[in-house]
Amino acid sequence: MRRETYGRWLVALLAVFALFAASCGDDESDTESASAGSSDGDDTADDGDDTADDESAEPILIGFAIDLTGNMAPFDAPALAAAQITIDNINAAGGVNGRELMLEFVDTELDPAQTKSAALDLLDRGAEILVTTCDVDFATPAVQEGINAGVLTVAPCIGTDQMGPSRFGDAGRLAFTIGNLAQDEGAALAEHAYAQGLRSAIVIPDNLLVYFQNVCSAFAQRFEELGGEVVANEGFASFDGSVNNIGTIATGAGDADVIALCTFPPEITTAVSGIRSAGVDTAIYSPWSGDGSFWHPEGLSNFTFSAYASIFGDDPSAEVNDLIAAMTDAGAAPGTGGFITGAATIEAIAAAIEHAGSTDGAALADAFESFDGLPTISGELTFSPDSHTVTGREYRIITVTDGVASFVELLAASSPAL
Repeated sequence: MRRETYGRWLVALLAVFALFAASCGDDESDTESASAGSSDGDDTADDGDDTADDESAEPILIGFAIDLTGNMAPFDAPALAAAQITIDNINAAGGVNGRELMLEFVDTELDPAQTKSAALDLLDRGAEILVTTCDVDFATPAVQEGINAGVLTVAPCIGTDQMGPSRFGDAGRLAFTIGNLAQDEGAALAEHAYAQGLRSAIVIPDNLLVYFQNVCSAFAQRFEELGGEVVANEGFASFDGSVNNIGTIATGAGDADVIALCTFPPEITTAVSGIRSAGVDTAIYSPWSGDGSFWHPEGLSNFTFSAYASIFGDDPSAEVNDLIAAMTDAGAAPGTGGFITGAATIEAIAAAIEHAGSTDGAALADAFESFDGLPTISGELTFSPDSHTVTGREYRIITVTDGVASFVELLAASSPAL
């Protein structure tokens, strides 16, 4: 069931690129860009014989080494589709410094060896910027190839401070993420829970990924700073069967006011179902890895999560709703709000190229580190030599009642829980 769900993301995504290819008419460079985007990784782009003699006028290739068939597909695929729409809009307005942008992607299938080879394939094709999957652990094989090649390497929605020098050393200066810092997100969720009068918490991190550990740890830290009590903090690990113990964890911790659950599909479905089947109706809070409705158990209620955007027809931003409409019209309606970071990734890359005047990796990294409140569809982006991850962005807080998800408020954390 889950595999079929993920597979639909690829079908929808290919529909987007088919639409772009069909709309390009006789414009040679536009057709090449769209055709490259529709590749599944087995074919390379046209040989470029018709490209202008001046090399500086050639398209700027942005290579996406992302997951379209595994557990990150619900997050990576919408970001990729939004990125292509944003590229198309930028090209229609004249490109960047007189050059068009072109997108090619390879499906990593979330396999480490294939992730590495996807990055190498895209670099061999001439990718001047590399974009990776939305988790630092899964993305690492691609990130290492990108930064070792001296190429700016960006993730649309990695949510940890490790997408940079803290994990990758000096070469990590070329690595950035448009995602929110996990410690910032966890703090925001805790602040919202406490504001709702919730005073005792069970914290359940998925130890599979550092992101899940960090966001749940930050929730616990800020919740206690505010005066709340963490009555239990017990993790599990995806895919080893321990998710089946979560119902017992929830019942064993007594009458807590809130459960902070940090995991992703398909494990989140099992976890939430286990909690509710155990007779526990406690409020459940999740980071954006619980975004979307495709994984919901029937009749889900009292479930709150943070998101980059609301896909439920009630986002407070008209620009966001317009992009959702464009993706829907193209046959790739987003299943999570992470699509917004795909668009913002392209906006940030375009701004960096304009600022740097080139696609040199070090120059682009300098540009990224200089961004201070760069406006994007996802909100303002600020980076520095010390922080290659976004903090201070407003989250959409969304609550599910009787199976219906609704936007509640915009909320920025008072500060990261570091």
